[in-house]
Amino acid sequence: MEAKVNILGLNYRFHDTSACIVSDGKLIVAIEEERLTRKKHAWEFPLQAIDRCLKSAGMAYSDLDHIALSFKPGHKVLPRMVYAGKHPANATSFISKEFGGAFLKQRAFWNWYDEQWPDRDKGPRPVFIEHHVAHAVGSFLVSPYERAAVLSIDGSGEWATSFLGVGEGTACTCFHQSYFPMSLGSFYEAVTQYCGFQTNYDEGKTMGLAAWGDPDRFGPIVDDIVKVDESGGIHVDLSYFAYQFWGHRWCSQKFCDTFGASRDPKSEKNAFEQRHMDVAAAFQRTLEKRALELCQVLRRRTDAEHVVIAGGVALNSVMNGRIVRESGFRDAYIMPAAGDNGTAIGAAFCLCNNVLGKPREYVHLDPYLGPSYSEERLTSIIKECKLKAEHHPDIARAAAKMIHEGNIVGWYQGRMEIGPRALGNRSILADPTLKDMKARINAEVKHREAFRPFAPAVPAELKGNYFDTRVDDPFMLKVCDVLPEMRSRLPAITHVDGTARLQTVDRNVNPLFHELLVRFGELSGIPVLLNTSFNIMGEPIVESPYDAIRCFFSTGIDYLVLGNNVIAK
Repeated sequence: MEAKVNILGLNYRFHDTSACIVSDGKLIVAIEEERLTRKKHAWEFPLQAIDRCLKSAGMAYSDLDHIALSFKPGHKVLPRMVYAGKHPANATSFISKEFGGAFLKQRAFWNWYDEQWPDRDKGPRPVFIEHHVAHAVGSFLVSPYERAAVLSIDGSGEWATSFLGVGEGTACTCFHQSYFPMSLGSFYEAVTQYCGFQTNYDEGKTMGLAAWGDPDRFGPIVDDIVKVDESGGIHVDLSYFAYQFWGHRWCSQKFCDTFGASRDPKSEKNAFEQRHMDVAAAFQRTLEKRALELCQVLRRRTDAEHVVIAGGVALNSVMNGRIVRESGFRDAYIMPAAGDNGTAIGAAFCLCNNVLGKPREYVHLDPYLGPSYSEERLTSIIKECKLKAEHHPDIARAAAKMIHEGNIVGWYQGRMEIGPRALGNRSILADPTLKDMKARINAEVKHREAFRPFAPAVPAELKGNYFDTRVDDPFMLKVCDVLPEMRSRLPAITHVDGTARLQTVDRNVNPLFHELLVRFGELSGIPVLLNTSFNIMGEPIVESPYDAIRCFFSTGIDYLVLGNNVIAK
């Protein structure tokens, strides 16, 4: 019998650093560094995530056979240097970002490696995977499809900004890539900064704001700013932007002359003007159009029935919803950590299936891959914090009753999710039929912008009763319409444009959360819950029970459910 092959996957070069372990071809644990350091979108080398992965897997460093890293040092270095030479005034910024930052990240990796394996010849072999290969190929290898078109879009990896290809079996062929600064991701990051949000951080806010705007006001102008050619190449009119110069400004003077002054969130008059919403709406619609055009290229080249979407732009769930409805593909697979956090997983499977030649044996449909705390440990922590708790053998029934009575409930169960969405194990839950619930949670719990919507969760088998969708969406990454007759009955999760970022819950993947939805449906008549991440704005989703207790007592959450224990204020 062959010994198990254990692979440590790492994203350490880009934001949302993370670690995972693939053992014997199966993903057994994955953790984002931010959940442990409590610094959202962490850039630090994922030391804590690595240690926690090993602890969760019951492994030591000596058990690791290989290390897969989602960045290839030196890749496309010549074109990067040529590009920098064309902009000598910005050479310092380029060197600092593209070489200085990469050098420091690389040194951090080797410092960690040498500490664990002073004799490098006796340590596991590091394999460096190109960033977009980790995104695109890695996502295909854990998808449920034997054959699929593959699309990856982000700001940029080493130098590429996209990946168009086709996967079959364990092979994936790339037939087109675009390179920086021709980037749909950077195009969208620029409007994110224009709206007063933080790039590589708040693009989801831009997506939510866009629904409040009129895309036709600036649509013709924005449509001309970025184009996709017949091969899938991305072409950006750089005169509107400054991101290509590696500074802190993403929009050029021409951008502001055309669309008006950007919003300054630090000024006394930091309110959104209608034009900010209209610009966001135009950029959002153009992004969707260009993504659909890329999918048309993929349809022509591959004739595949399904598409795999990866990269940071794949977190744009409105775009994904249009791809599912309009691209001609039957469905799309987007892994729950579609951004850079998921490249640790992607790199590990590229190493497993492509480099080592192992067969595909794993489908990533279960996002609950992080640490868990036993019922005994939860009880111990409750006592340690000198809190009173009531134990409920049937916690789903008890929680459904609390929610039906109008309470906001912090729901902490099982293993932590991977990715930016709370999917029923580290969630704040509420009754979506109450008209004031969205405003209550925004004001009393999340302390975030009032324009941002909340998401619904529904049993997968009942989705068609409330939402206009033909596909499952277990990771909350495909926006769909709320059925017109249900919008007035589900006001707290229906966005201003009649849509919702739906989560469908499979009883076989998360039986407890599924049961809670069914129990709530028995009381309310509608088995749908408002599901938002267990955190406040600016903080990562809670990881430990201590995080959950702290969030509970510092917000307007009414009850905290830790396992089978209910804590009241």
